[in-house]
Amino acid sequence: MNNKKIIYWSIVVALAGFLFGFDTVVISGADKQLQQLWNSSDLYHGLVVMSSALWGTVIGAIFGAIPTNALGRKKTLILIGILFFLSAVGTALANDSIIFSFFRFLGGLGIGASTIVAPTYVSEIAPAKDRGKLVALYQFNIVFGILIAFLSNYLLQDIGENSWRWMLGVQSAPALIYTLLVFGIPESPRWIYEYKKDKEKAVEILRLVNTEEEVAEEIKAMENEKGLEVADESIFMKKYRKPLMLAFFIALFNQFSGINAFLYYAPRIFELAGLEKSASFFSSIGIGIVNLIFTLIGISLIDKYGRKTLMYLGSVGYIISLGLVTLAFYFEWKGMAVPVFFFLFIASHAVGQGSVIWVFISELFPNKLRATGTSFGTSVHWVLAALIPSFIPFLFKEIGSTTVFAIFCLMMVWQLLWVFFKMPETKGKTLEELQETVFKLK
Repeated sequence: MNNKKIIYWSIVVALAGFLFGFDTVVISGADKQLQQLWNSSDLYHGLVVMSSALWGTVIGAIFGAIPTNALGRKKTLILIGILFFLSAVGTALANDSIIFSFFRFLGGLGIGASTIVAPTYVSEIAPAKDRGKLVALYQFNIVFGILIAFLSNYLLQDIGENSWRWMLGVQSAPALIYTLLVFGIPESPRWIYEYKKDKEKAVEILRLVNTEEEVAEEIKAMENEKGLEVADESIFMKKYRKPLMLAFFIALFNQFSGINAFLYYAPRIFELAGLEKSASFFSSIGIGIVNLIFTLIGISLIDKYGRKTLMYLGSVGYIISLGLVTLAFYFEWKGMAVPVFFFLFIASHAVGQGSVIWVFISELFPNKLRATGTSFGTSVHWVLAALIPSFIPFLFKEIGSTTVFAIFCLMMVWQLLWVFFKMPETKGKTLEELQETVFKLK
């Protein structure tokens, strides 16, 4: 097997995650500046200005399976790069909140679609024994993008009243590079076989990275699965209830950890905890570094110890860290207490949910329904990712930060119970084997 080519293709596709991470967090540096510039109320600022990208992400996640299936994985990845480029340029040049929000919405469409097509593509080209770490490269690039966004914001915060334009505009460069690189990867052989009915082309691509014997095995597995398909199948059929509910709950718990709410408002939260503006920005860089280090740890462990083990580690870490954050706000501990507790929170997320979610969702459904099933899971994720951060400024004001973090902590207790009783292990099996042995669909 030519692992070098598979790794290269996986890295190129995973760069969509870099743009996702950068786009998600870069807005945090412009948060308070934009609210003052346009004199927005807390509710308008949270729901429209700050969350417009998240509403785009919801739409991208709900409908992203359509181009992923109809146009193919590769063309959809190219389209995503174009959306990110337009978003970066448009927001940097915007002169009012509506135009700004429109271009942020375009970037959100790219994020939502990327959470479907990138993990789907990599899961379809990766060998079973390495699928976890290769799909998790997408998550690594998300956190790398987050770190670079925090660092970029820190470096650009004091360059003048238009610093927010530079913060948002610099993303146009990596967006352009990513788009050009995607032109050089092949289409997914599973998509070509399933949707284009072109066995010859699928075999041709498989031969780039597999021996003749491995190609024959891959084609046989695809043929066996295709032979069991029923016309007009849907992920909402009774036989797909188990993978559907697994996708739903891992996505739900991901967002009820509070991860996106925190990433969007990290400097604001640190200022609430008593840090000055510059210190809060600098602490945000620390979050990015911790996220990157522990994501690398998660990626190195995911195929060795499995998805479920990492979820156990992450769940326990969530409960401890969020419990400490809740106590810190309740007792009004000042200084570096809250940032340190959040470092533990981010480490727990990176090792657990962060490393697992995109891998796990991409493994749950058969070839024909993989993009649609992934779309369902990511849609749940992004609906909550839009709703929860949208109300954070309002909730902090109305019920207080202590209560908000206590709710997140309680939800992670429920996640731990779900992992113990409901979550199966999926490591080391081909996508076709999972349908037969884990989900009993054959």
